Amino acid sequence: MQHARALVIFALILASGPSLGDVVGPGGKVIDCYCTDKTGERVDLGEIRCLDVDGRQFMAQCQMSLNVPMWREVQANCLSASLRQPAQPPYSIAQSPLPAL
Repeated sequence: MQHARALVIFALILASGPSLGDVVGPGGKVIDCYCTDKTGERVDLGEIRCLDVDGRQFMAQCQMSLNVPMWREVQANCLSASLRQPAQPPYSIAQSPLPAL
């Protein structure tokens, strides 16, 4: 239930993202505001990413604060779909040769 609510909120934020990307300055000039990720790539306002800061991972949203784009934490943990490899194979391997038929 809690995950469903988080996914709905995430979808609504993504849908509103492009409309939040432009700020109109004095004289009607459009100022393009955005955040950057760790590789320097552009991230539009309203987008949510998993950030890894000082060994701590959390979901953050690109937002404006005092006319400056910044990352704001919106969830304590990151969503993940990774699978762990099993420590041992789930089957046994025959150690002796099979008999000839």
